[in-house]
Amino acid sequence: MSGPAQIPKNEKAPTRSAGLVARLGLFDATMIVMGGIVGSGIFINPSVVARSVHTPALILGAWVLGGVIALAGAFIYAELAARLPAVGGQYAYIREAYHPALAFLYGWVLLLVIQTGGMAAVAVTFARYFAELTHVPVPDGVIATLALALLAIINCLGVRPGSTVQSALMVLKILAIAALVAFGTWFIVHAPGTAPAAPAVLDRPVSLDLLTAMGAAMVPVLFAFGGWQTANFIAEEVREPKRNLPRALLIGVAGVIVLYVTVNWVCVGALGPAGLAATSTPASAVMRLAFGEKGAALIAVGIVVSTLGFLSQSILTAPRVYFAMAADGLFFRSVAKLHPQSRVPVVAIALQAIWAIVIALSGRYEQILSYVVSMDFLFFGLTATCLFVFRRRDALARAREQGQSPGYATPGHPVTTALFVAASWLVVINTIYKYPRNTAVGFAILFTGIPVYFLWRRRAAQRTMTP
Repeated sequence: MSGPAQIPKNEKAPTRSAGLVARLGLFDATMIVMGGIVGSGIFINPSVVARSVHTPALILGAWVLGGVIALAGAFIYAELAARLPAVGGQYAYIREAYHPALAFLYGWVLLLVIQTGGMAAVAVTFARYFAELTHVPVPDGVIATLALALLAIINCLGVRPGSTVQSALMVLKILAIAALVAFGTWFIVHAPGTAPAAPAVLDRPVSLDLLTAMGAAMVPVLFAFGGWQTANFIAEEVREPKRNLPRALLIGVAGVIVLYVTVNWVCVGALGPAGLAATSTPASAVMRLAFGEKGAALIAVGIVVSTLGFLSQSILTAPRVYFAMAADGLFFRSVAKLHPQSRVPVVAIALQAIWAIVIALSGRYEQILSYVVSMDFLFFGLTATCLFVFRRRDALARAREQGQSPGYATPGHPVTTALFVAASWLVVINTIYKYPRNTAVGFAILFTGIPVYFLWRRRAAQRTMTP
């Protein structure tokens, strides 16, 4: 892995068709991939998984399976990035493979639910841990607002400052997780009798009940592994995107799999399945056992850094989707404007930050977050199916004939792609079954975008016809 790519002083960064400037290299893109995945979930979700399945083999198996699914998705998105290194990532793939209306609906729920709801929840989590560590007499909502506003300002200064902050926070996240693994391993080695491993591989006979339990366990696992796809949003700001984006996706996802599996191994080993299921803060529990209250305070610092890093990555990447929508005439024209100096979509960045702040201050972020899983994985699967469309159009064969090979092909396609689509949509089906009311609200928000799309399309047509 190389360090951040530097532009020579006498050479300008290449400008893409949308007016964005390519200033990011492989290291930056890899940190963005990892930063989009690693938030606060890995410090909390191990206990959620342990409440669904109750043996070390099943708990770790769920995380390994989640990693395999995430890696399969990374392979698919790597080929999509090589084929179409366009701003907006998923938005661009769905638009080109199917119809602008479907792409618009993705951007619609991304802004209203998926991205901003997650950002609001993470911002409040950051505020609570920050206030607990610093004892500042400031309400959580104010701290969350200041964090979102500060990161938005940094990203408005340019993609380079935003990426530098994101990369620094991601390195600190890796160090925090490494500390958790190191101290947890030390405790397991020096106190092996405190958390005996369950001898059974399965916690119940092979049955439909076991299958549904694993399905329930996979929801928080896949949610924790989500986020790598957001790196594709900034494709036009990555240097040599056909080469660097696929590499960043595969390196970043593989790195997170290693981090996640080792964290869960430590949590199971130190606490045992029952102890892991009984706590809502497994990372703090492990560090408290290994290093006392100082250890718990240390991991709290890690959670603060991790949540801040997730917010930084979200503000850096997702606004490019709204920018692409506006550039297509399907959103406010001002959202498609770039700052003349920084060459970033400052209105799109501000819009997302303001809406996330509104959700955070409203106190409805937990409810909105419950709509996220079904919407997110619905579009995960839909985006993966774009690969079938592109392959069917024989774009790869034509590119090879012209000497313009995309440079990357998904291994095992179409089987691996079909399995990823099936896994994504099984999550959607499971959330419909488990949480029908929340899923229905999520779909209702999605469908409200249909009349909005036709409104924007009509406005765009009127602007085109106006002399």
